[in-house]
This record gives sequence, C-alpha cells and structure tokens, in this order.
Amino acid sequence: MATQVQGKDAPTNPRGIPFAPFVDKVEDYVSSRAEVDGTMKSFQEMIASVFPPLAPPSAPNHLTFRPRSKYQFMEVNTQRRSAGLKDKIPDIQKTLDTVRFLKTREPDADPLEATFELNDTLYAKAHVPYTDEVYLWLGANVMLAYPIPEAEELLEGKLDAAKVTLSNCEEDLDFLREQITTLEVATARVYNWDVTQKRKEKTELGDHGEGRGKEIAPNG
Repeated sequence: MATQVQGKDAPTNPRGIPFAPFVDKVEDYVSSRAEVDGTMKSFQEMIASVFPPLAPPSAPNHLTFRPRSKYQFMEVNTQRRSAGLKDKIPDIQKTLDTVRFLKTREPDADPLEATFELNDTLYAKAHVPYTDEVYLWLGANVMLAYPIPEAEELLEGKLDAAKVTLSNCEEDLDFLREQITTLEVATARVYNWDVTQKRKEKTELGDHGEGRGKEIAPNG
C-alpha cells in the first residue's frame, strides 16, 4: 500500500503555508504505476487546502497540473507585500520622529517654519505654532486628530507591527523557495519512476513475445 500524502492535516509553517512532500524513496508513495496519478493528485490536494486550484477537476492527467505554480503565486504576493512594507516603514518612522519632536516643544516656543510636500514636485512653506495634537492619515481617505501622546503610541504600535510583518514575509519567502525546490524534485522523482517502470514493462513484454515466437517456430 502506497503512503498517502496528508491533505488538510499536512504540517505548515506559522503562517499556514504547507510543507511540500519530500520524496526520498518513490516506493514509499507508490507501489505500482497505477498509483502514480493518485499520488500526484495527493500532492495537489495537500497544497490546494491553502491555495486555490489552478487546474480544473476535469484535467486529464497529472501532467496537466504544475504544483509549483501555487507556491509561485504565494511567492509573488509575499514579494509584493514585502516591497510595500519596505516603502511604508520609513514613512511611519518619519512621522513618529516628527511627533516626538513636537512633543518636546514648549507652549511658549516660537512658531516653527516647515516645508510641506504637496506632490512630487510641489512644496509649500508654513509656520507651525505649538500644538498638543496632530492629524494622522489612517487610510481610505480618513484623517483623525490625536493628542500627541496617543499619536506617538499609535505610531509605535504600527511601526512594530510593520517590522514584524516584514520579518515574517522574508521568512516566508525563504520557506516558499525551499518548498518550490522540494516539490519540483518530488514531482520529477515520481514522474521518472513512472517512465522507468513503463520501460521495464515494455521490455518484459518484448522478451515474453520473443519467447513465444521461439516456442512455436517449426524445426528446420
């Protein structure tokens, strides 16, 4: 009986990305050519528990299914998230530094002259008096006023969360690359085993046919 690849119970990393099956001995997964398609489908089902299937259920055989594409899909999305965080983190840090600077100002301090970026090529100057609150963009065209201590706490939390998420993304990218390689090797090993067995069967059938021919050949 061939070893079955686990489906929804397959082990995953902390973010729920499943481990690809490591095929050391093909015989541990398949015991005959009849089980090759089932084993390849088991690979697909294990990964499809997290990722949407690429091939339709009516796909004729396992050769139409490319399991590494699912990991590549997740890899591209993780790369995009990582790039977004790398742009976002410096902006949060700058805003936090500004809030901390405003927090140090005294009520009787002179107005501060500042330059504001209106767009990529347009800037404006303004005089900023002492203030005990700031306005923060929260996304989706929403801006709220916060007392400076609350704004500082909020930004510190967002900065810490963004750094943790970026670290997780980098860890997931390394994990995904490993799984892509592992799954490519597993798929190739099962496929090559299938080809080798097919050749052996043809050879055995050929030898069997030659033997029958010799048995029925007339004596010269």
